[in-house]
Amino acid sequence: MRARDFLTKEECSALTAAIIAAEHRTSGEIRIHIDNKCSSDPREKALRTFHVLNMASTAARNGVLIYVACSSRKLAVIGDKGINSQVPAGFWKDVCDTMTGCFAQGRNAEGLTKAVEMVGEKLKAYFPYQDDDVNELPDDISFGDDADD
Repeated sequence: MRARDFLTKEECSALTAAIIAAEHRTSGEIRIHIDNKCSSDPREKALRTFHVLNMASTAARNGVLIYVACSSRKLAVIGDKGINSQVPAGFWKDVCDTMTGCFAQGRNAEGLTKAVEMVGEKLKAYFPYQDDDVNELPDDISFGDDADD
């Protein structure tokens, strides 16, 4: 499956809306990136993608990347150091497990929506919305080219 076929246009729009809704309750930033393949460790690929998407540039270092390599059936969630230092041990794995359960049943958009909601709740708890908050990163889903690592 190609990365751009993982979700329909309507699902992409709904996920972007879910990201916007989550970010309206926090100063944190959430991105979703979908690749076709990942032949290496998905956490390493997600970390590289995190930096390519300039996610370490947020003022509070509270960006979170939800990374999926659809054909390879790999995923990872990467939080910047501000949020990483706050969430309980195993939280990112719990988010991944939630997505994996939905993906196994072909409910890709639902899995990503649940992940956004889970991440959004943690960001809200540790980085509540501020009156002067600005959207520091794009909210739309990014897609990798169809090349392998």
